[in-house]
Amino acid sequence: MKILIVDDDVSSGSAVAEFIEEQLAYQIHLCHNAEEAYNKLKSEEFNMVISDMRMPGISGLDLLKKIKLLPNGDKIEVVIMTGFGDMETSIEALRGGAYDYLLKPVNIEELAILIERVAEKIQLKEENQDLKENFEQTVSNAKIEKASRIQYYETTIREITSVGKIGVFSDVMRGVVRMAEQFHEDRSVPVLIEGETGTGKEVVARLVHFGKDSDITQPFISINCSAISPTLFESELFGYDDGAFTGARKEGKPGKLELAQGGTLFLDEIGEMPLDMQPKLLRVLQQREMYRVGGSKPIELDVRVIFATNRNLKQMVAEKTFRSDLYYRLNTGRLYIPPLRERREAILSFSQIFLDQYSTKRDRKFRFISKEAKAMLQEYNWPGNIRELKNSIERATLLFNDLELKTEHLRFLQSDESDFERKEMPIVPGRIVLPDDELRIEQLELEIVRKALKKFDNNKSKTAEYLGITRSALRSRMNKL
Repeated sequence: MKILIVDDDVSSGSAVAEFIEEQLAYQIHLCHNAEEAYNKLKSEEFNMVISDMRMPGISGLDLLKKIKLLPNGDKIEVVIMTGFGDMETSIEALRGGAYDYLLKPVNIEELAILIERVAEKIQLKEENQDLKENFEQTVSNAKIEKASRIQYYETTIREITSVGKIGVFSDVMRGVVRMAEQFHEDRSVPVLIEGETGTGKEVVARLVHFGKDSDITQPFISINCSAISPTLFESELFGYDDGAFTGARKEGKPGKLELAQGGTLFLDEIGEMPLDMQPKLLRVLQQREMYRVGGSKPIELDVRVIFATNRNLKQMVAEKTFRSDLYYRLNTGRLYIPPLRERREAILSFSQIFLDQYSTKRDRKFRFISKEAKAMLQEYNWPGNIRELKNSIERATLLFNDLELKTEHLRFLQSDESDFERKEMPIVPGRIVLPDDELRIEQLELEIVRKALKKFDNNKSKTAEYLGITRSALRSRMNKL
């Protein structure tokens, strides 16, 4: 499809043209006044014109009238860009044959949807013409293309209950989504989701739980295994009966497995589960029943169990820090989410979604991403994956307010924290220099813990050994963090 954009505002027109050309892959020509656009329309064929309403000389409304008088004017779809103050003129434009209008500043999601509607209308016209010439072949081709388009859009933008709109912009993630929907159909299969921190493991877990049906009301119960003390893990998971231990409630307490009856239990960071708990969990998966702590009656379970980890469980099995029998049971339904640096084709699409989201939330003008900022976003390695990308876009919209997201709004990405940390002086006993102002011991201690965790890629056993403290002491400090 060939589109002509007419806007005397150079920055606004260029931003709209760049978005359509790069994100929607349509052929674009840009004019900065209506007279130039009209001459272009007389010499070239265009399918669509997107014109500003208020321009010096010939207005958008006058241009519309002149377009409709051209020999092929009835084949050109015209969209008017207008402000709130021109609503009456916009209505007049619709009566004069305009396809639709857009309010400025242009919302790119509305723009994309509108262009796709026009493209579909033009395609239907062409298909109707082809239908007269070759009925059977046209119907067959139309069915194939329609099915392909439906499948693409179904797997590109999804709405997941309690998560909201998500994007699936790479072939590998479309495969993950398809597998998640297959696992949704069989509640008896445990699902293991592997991937680095920030790749969206809980989002995929919710997709396994909800599937395509947003009306599901069964519970989704989540536990972060690294945040539970080993001594409390059993009662947290299985619950307990009256008198199970000192301080237990008289009426007992249901555990997370019972609370998830009929629904899903999501065990995040399963690699942090204590070894003595793992055979008990394996029994639950195999027998589909459990006992409360201190209880004597078995409780039948109807619970789907989903696990997630950012650690290499296979390596942990080899190191005997994770049980092999539990690992092979979890590995029945395995989903691997690759890091964002391995699916760079998705970076700009995610960036645009987050930019729209936070611009709306904070009432900012941001609508587009400049070419330089796009290059900067794609070249960055994103060690924190989608979570880091989302937080970076949020930070930019918090600090700035512009029509385009530019490199100066993302300058903080260039001050690589790891490079900064390498330039810092190490803490050496006997050569510690205290600051002149106050020093808070607890704040310093937590900073040391944070950097030690990063040093060992969140491996809590190695971090505790490095700091000379127990895992429980480390976990206590992590809770403060």
